[in-house]
Amino acid sequence: MKEGGMKSGRIVLIAIFIALAGAATWLLMNRGAGDDRNMRGGRSVTVVSKPVEMREFADVVEALGTARARESVTLTARVSDTVRAVMFEDGQIARKGDVLIKLEDGEEQAQLSEAEANLKEAESSFERIKNLVKQGNASTAALDAEQRRLDEARFRLQAAKARLADQRVMAPFDGLLGLRQVSEGTLVSSNQPITTIDAIDVIKLDFSVPERFIATLKPGQAVEAKVSAYPDRMFSGKITTVDSRVDPITRSVIVRAEVPNDENLLRPGLLMTVQVLSRSWEGLSVPEQAVVPSAGRQYVFVMNGDEALRREVKLGLRRPGYVEVVEGLSLGDRVVVEGTLRLGREGMKVRDMATDVAAGAAS
Repeated sequence: MKEGGMKSGRIVLIAIFIALAGAATWLLMNRGAGDDRNMRGGRSVTVVSKPVEMREFADVVEALGTARARESVTLTARVSDTVRAVMFEDGQIARKGDVLIKLEDGEEQAQLSEAEANLKEAESSFERIKNLVKQGNASTAALDAEQRRLDEARFRLQAAKARLADQRVMAPFDGLLGLRQVSEGTLVSSNQPITTIDAIDVIKLDFSVPERFIATLKPGQAVEAKVSAYPDRMFSGKITTVDSRVDPITRSVIVRAEVPNDENLLRPGLLMTVQVLSRSWEGLSVPEQAVVPSAGRQYVFVMNGDEALRREVKLGLRRPGYVEVVEGLSLGDRVVVEGTLRLGREGMKVRDMATDVAAGAAS
């Protein structure tokens, strides 16, 4: 009896399993048929489209460059002597001719006073002999001797002034001073750095460009540059010079641009990202998300009434957010920008939310 009951139980379980399998197969077949009906036009796919637009495109040459001062000098003394006075602060803006360092100049001051006194005496003697010559009481030879003496006194005064000037370190041009490297009482030599001065009202920007772009570069061309220190700031300038030689190793050429720096934000040595704006033109464009790559080709879905037709296109320049279309589209076409992944190769029934919104706004 037990054995017969166990056999009956197994038969019931097998029957239940077969029934469940049949039901699952029926459901799958009906779902596939329903999906096939939907794909054939029983249900539309919701998408969002945008029109093809005209945009301005430009060839942009990108490079890395180094900022340099318009003029830059490391200041040193002309003679070896002791610093008597320091007359500037670190980072100060100096004007041309400002005295920055005074060296001990007691001896030079004395020599200058002596030269001035000698010149004054020589001038008086010359005038006296000149009057005697006019009266006929002195020869012209005596007057010539006094003229030579007067000239020598003038030269000695000039030399004394030059020696005194050598005891001063002055700003050679308007600029920003660097760190002070001497103090009062320091014995400096003629080649010892005292500080630096940089004219940064205009920054020279040097950058390398591949040789293939030489034909598109010329003086006066606009450039835009950015630095990491000011990520939200764009600095504009113009190309001033393209180097006369191409580096045979890197196959690039050095280009120099000048960038106004009225606020003194840029400093020499900064690494700058440069963009050179070359030729520009108007072209058709579509949003980047409208382009669907497939097997090495580029496609978009173009709205045709209530259908979306796949169309191959040829692309040009890419810019953040949009791309140039060279072939395959016309101005006024609408392309799908949202919902492309739900569209197949062939035309499908679609519902364009963009036109629905526009229609609702118009009503």
